[in-house]
Amino acid sequence: MAYAQIVKADGEEEAFDPLKLEESLKRAGATSLARKSIVDRIVRELKDGMTTSEIYRHAFEHLRKEEELPVAARYSIKRAVFDLGPSGFPFEQFVAEIFKAQGWSTQTGAALMGRCVSHEVDVFMKKGDTRAGVEVKFHNAPGTKTDVKDALYVYARFEDLKQAPDEDMRVDEGWLITNTRFTRNAIRYGQCTGLRLMGWTYPRDNGIMHLVERSGIHPLTCLTTLTDGEKRMLLSKNIVLCRALKQGRHVLEGYGIAPRNIAAIIEEAERLCSPIGS
Repeated sequence: MAYAQIVKADGEEEAFDPLKLEESLKRAGATSLARKSIVDRIVRELKDGMTTSEIYRHAFEHLRKEEELPVAARYSIKRAVFDLGPSGFPFEQFVAEIFKAQGWSTQTGAALMGRCVSHEVDVFMKKGDTRAGVEVKFHNAPGTKTDVKDALYVYARFEDLKQAPDEDMRVDEGWLITNTRFTRNAIRYGQCTGLRLMGWTYPRDNGIMHLVERSGIHPLTCLTTLTDGEKRMLLSKNIVLCRALKQGRHVLEGYGIAPRNIAAIIEEAERLCSPIGS
């Protein structure tokens, strides 16, 4: 069966693939019955020129009505990461928390002196004898890619830090992490130089999306029980993770959350903030 041509975030067109939609719903924890129902509805709603953002919104609304509380929140992870903007600083904190869950100790906004000049490193992290510096490239638009110019710049910075006279400021490896995708040349350059790259789904099976799913580290912007205003207020107080809202009713009241909504928020946070399949 030939499906309508849809427009991706980067402006490219492709035929709608129902298997991709079903897979994303499955990753979010939707039941097979709900997946079939939602895919069938989206297929009926399809028309040429429909954007992936429109398809996402339709699927999200159907999911909210058909599934239990945390499933729609899991489905919205990618959009929720964009909602951490526009400054990019909450995303840096989010990245640091993801690596903490992998056993790294992390520090955001670290000032390090290299061989030639000083650098402010978005995330400085240590694990065993390995020190790593991370440059975080946050994009507000889903179609924006991180290109080879960014990779060249980041590689040069971390080469300077690899030769730092002070061992405590030295790094063994450099990372470039983005919430979107890399251009082919950026990936080629990273593979050639040893610069570690991580995007939304890159490397395969080990991108940000996969680490979030495995670790249960979710941004609070996933939560469907919070208003947009409440999310912005919490982010302004450097509250980034949904698990921070599991601390208790008195904590949420202290943040100014309406008491009538607190029970639902805590329930969603508790059910969402755990690895899928746990």
